[in-house]
Amino acid sequence: MDSRHAHDPDDRCATVMVASSAGGIQGLKTLLGGLDAGLRAALLVAQHLRRSRQTRIVDVLSPCTSLSVKLAEEGEIPTAGSVYIAPPDHHLCVRAGGVLSLSKEDPVNYARPAADPLFASASQAYGPLLIGCVLTGSDGDGARGVEAVKGRGGLVIVEDPATAAFHGMPKAAIETGQVDFVCPAEDITPLIRQLVERACGS
Repeated sequence: MDSRHAHDPDDRCATVMVASSAGGIQGLKTLLGGLDAGLRAALLVAQHLRRSRQTRIVDVLSPCTSLSVKLAEEGEIPTAGSVYIAPPDHHLCVRAGGVLSLSKEDPVNYARPAADPLFASASQAYGPLLIGCVLTGSDGDGARGVEAVKGRGGLVIVEDPATAAFHGMPKAAIETGQVDFVCPAEDITPLIRQLVERACGS
């Protein structure tokens, strides 16, 4: 079997963090729709979700992509070609060794899950092999996380505020001065593919 499709942990040579809030479901559909199961990266997603009810986000996103989509679980190790979404009312974080962790610590920017805890912890675990991506959203979540990613040598992509459904999160990220790429949502997916291939040396 082609190891690229076996989703072996050793096949993953980059990890992609995605932050989104208002308008984010459509943004995630666009982003994930252009990525296939051969992608040599795992994606960890912090989409602001309502805490008061079950989420259908996996059911909504799965038909849009050939990637495996699931809610993240405590103690998992991400594998290539898979998408791990922070569950409602939990921050998704990454511990040493790339192990996923769920936290009930206080909301950040009034949100739980939030992007900043994910980006900050992932930057410690993955360093320069991390790609952070901030999509549409109406607050400033993700800005501190972007600074953490750049501080550890990672790359940052931000959706162009001019084309985002809600420009608050992209604008706050750009204002940090720590962003490598700003582009419309439809251009983010091919950019991620290119950056992952570059990280893999192919």
